[in-house]
Amino acid sequence: MTISVGDALPGGTLLKLGEKGPEQVSVEELTKGRKVVLFALPGAYTGTCTTAHVPSFIRTKQAFDGKGVDAVVCVSVNDPFVMGAWGESTGATGAGIAMLGDADGAFTKAMGMDFTAPPAGLYGRSKRYALYAEDGVVKVLNVEESPGVCELSAGEMLLDAI
Repeated sequence: MTISVGDALPGGTLLKLGEKGPEQVSVEELTKGRKVVLFALPGAYTGTCTTAHVPSFIRTKQAFDGKGVDAVVCVSVNDPFVMGAWGESTGATGAGIAMLGDADGAFTKAMGMDFTAPPAGLYGRSKRYALYAEDGVVKVLNVEESPGVCELSAGEMLLDAI
């Protein structure tokens, strides 16, 4: 079942690249008692993800901070090494965006946001979406119809909705 406004985010563990290697990040601990923006995308280093989606959240990060958002998080079905390198190369890490890998896709599947597109070589990937949650409950959810489009899920659109 696909997550909806009013639903609690599923529990799970994501991965980040720490100083000593991969570190587990509990979704429950990340969101408990906090205001969190989470955006997800089909894959690190892919076209629209790199040229539009991540930059839209880099541009809006300070404005989210100004609205009391505690964390801005990017999730992709990639390993934490790729997410760490991609965060550095795009400037997302420097902007304060947490780049988290859903290496086995379990969180993405629990969200009901997984898809497969064999012609593009994408298997078990995440749909493109952005959400705002308070204390782990989804308050705003913007999902793109096509993974190659970044309009509804852009940082500016989510910022305007909260």
